[in-house]
Amino acid sequence: MMGGVGETGRWRAWLPAAWSWVLALVVLGPVAGASVGRGFVLSYDMVWVDDLALTPTALGLGSGLPRAVPSDAVVAVLDEVVPGGLLQVLVLLLPLALGGVGAARLLPRSSGALARLVAVTLWVWNPLVVERLLIGHWPLLVGYAVLPWVAAATWAARPGDRPARRLWVLVPLGCLSASAGLMTTVVLLVAGRATSWRRRAALVVVGNLPWVAAGLLHAGAATSDPAAAEVFALRGEGFLPAPIAALGLGGIWNVEVVPASRTGALGVAATVVLLLLVAAGAAAARRPGRDLGRLLRPALLAWVVGYAGALLTWLAPGAIGWLGAEVPGVGVLRDGARSLVLCVPLVVVLAATGAGAVHAAARRLAERGGMGPAPGVVVGLVLLAWPVALMPEAALGVGGRLSPSTYPASWAAARGTVAGLPGDVLVLPFSSYRQPGWNDDRKVLDPLPRYLRREAVFSDDLLVSQTAVDGEDPRARAAAAVLASPDADERASGLADLGVGVVVEDGPDGLRVSRVPGPARQDVPRVDVVVMGLAWAAWTAAVAAGVLAGPAAVWTARRRRRVES
Repeated sequence: MMGGVGETGRWRAWLPAAWSWVLALVVLGPVAGASVGRGFVLSYDMVWVDDLALTPTALGLGSGLPRAVPSDAVVAVLDEVVPGGLLQVLVLLLPLALGGVGAARLLPRSSGALARLVAVTLWVWNPLVVERLLIGHWPLLVGYAVLPWVAAATWAARPGDRPARRLWVLVPLGCLSASAGLMTTVVLLVAGRATSWRRRAALVVVGNLPWVAAGLLHAGAATSDPAAAEVFALRGEGFLPAPIAALGLGGIWNVEVVPASRTGALGVAATVVLLLLVAAGAAAARRPGRDLGRLLRPALLAWVVGYAGALLTWLAPGAIGWLGAEVPGVGVLRDGARSLVLCVPLVVVLAATGAGAVHAAARRLAERGGMGPAPGVVVGLVLLAWPVALMPEAALGVGGRLSPSTYPASWAAARGTVAGLPGDVLVLPFSSYRQPGWNDDRKVLDPLPRYLRREAVFSDDLLVSQTAVDGEDPRARAAAAVLASPDADERASGLADLGVGVVVEDGPDGLRVSRVPGPARQDVPRVDVVVMGLAWAAWTAAVAAGVLAGPAAVWTARRRRRVES
């Protein structure tokens, strides 16, 4: 009898993990083709190549802002061990699946199986996830996956508890980009007095060190075009005005990545259902016996920070734009919908708790009416499946929009040619995004700078909804000025002075490689190399310490048991 109960308990413990993997596979099914040599998923900011180089830009030593620090360096190291296609699949699939498992762990042990399964569904299947997948913000999604694990290790800790050793791995993973690092930092800081401020401060500093150090070295170029704030502000979705869309975890600025269901009646229905469940969960959390006390306060603080950050970009884009133009680094806050990541823990915990309360009430009513267990089962299935039913296009790679593409054969030939030439590479056309036919006409950030495995000069200007947004890279601006010269000799001389030795142009007939004679050597200031070397050393040491802490703890526990026996 007791053995049966134990088996049931173990089965219920594994059920949320199994459900999370199922949902992640349903969302990312077509992406798996990339792991078997069928190319890479290229969508907006998500650019993937088979062998990313550890260039100065990847290390934070390039001329532009460190937008891909430390994410590009991590990928460049990992794809020496794991094939690029498989690595991309893992980078997309694991965060969804493990993030869902972490969401279930946020709920107290007293929560029922249905509440945990609902938490998994809401964490994996929501507009924030779908929109960030389509726009290619995978480092933010890695941070999103890390968030519930960091929260579980800090928010519910008791006073005096030391931060779990695994945080030395989790926090750096949650800081693979500046925006993800800021979200992870907030999660740590709102933990209150439960864990040591000094230890959490150390985690924050070390976890964010690569991009912070690189950002400080580029502080002179870290101001942004004030027009960007209006372009990237929180947006409404269909019938939903921006503040309401944000309550339902939507509101991204790019309308092209908004799921169609979010712009119609289904989007309204999904938001209403979610808010009703949140309200039911808030009411249920006040009842005696609910072990949510230590969790709700930091979750509410994180929600306030996230929602306020998103709403501010909608209410006062002019102020955000002015700050971004005057204060280095503030531009990272301009994409308001990104901060909604901080709203998800509270929303998921309360909605899942509310679903559990609704299910329990339905079962009690059915029992009183002598209807048996069937009504309770039906209600449970509805509570579990409504996010999927009201946003069905998230399935199968968001309706096939996340499917692998293969680079043209001419690209590999051009890469081989470039490898034997001196100087950096200038990429033409001098625009940031492409819409190549071989990528099924899907928009993508120009893959050439990463594909060529060389330090590259390329445009970081943007054109969003017919609004031009100036980039921040001074070297790119200088190159644009040189290219504007009508004299070919002046263009060649100007590019050579910028250290450009090769020009690669993507035209209708493929890539064309041209040589620029006499490129000037571009030396990175020694102080920059030292600063970034120290930052990378500290970050790597923290990750290594966290990785080794697990086996060390197991070995210590086994040794203690042998001694005691």
